[in-house]
Amino acid sequence: MSYTPIDEIEVYKMAMDIGDEVWGLVIGWDYFLKDTIGKQFCRATDSISANIAEGYGRFHYNENRNFCFYARGSLIESKTWLIKAYKRNLIKEEVYTLLLNKLSVCHLKLNKYIKTIGKPPIQKMTNVPPMTND
Repeated sequence: MSYTPIDEIEVYKMAMDIGDEVWGLVIGWDYFLKDTIGKQFCRATDSISANIAEGYGRFHYNENRNFCFYARGSLIESKTWLIKAYKRNLIKEEVYTLLLNKLSVCHLKLNKYIKTIGKPPIQKMTNVPPMTND
């Protein structure tokens, strides 16, 4: 079985990028906004990739899957903080739409990733006779 480094897993890379993007937004807010919504928003988005990574480092597939479920919870929490930031006029509509789309795509990719955990990779079958309809 081959080993894939965590930084080559697409959903992990996407989650890392989302966390960095949210950090870049929140860092410019004033103290009150950072202290209330900002910290929660950053923690939630950073938690997506952190939980994927922690699960990836676990020995057993069930543990990996559980941490991915936590990541999915953080992803949904991130959507909530994004909506609050938009409704409170902390971010523009274009930024809201872009981040919401990224979180939605990440959500789909995370669900697909969860389905693959613990399953062996598909191997090519060689020298297998063709099936007949006898």
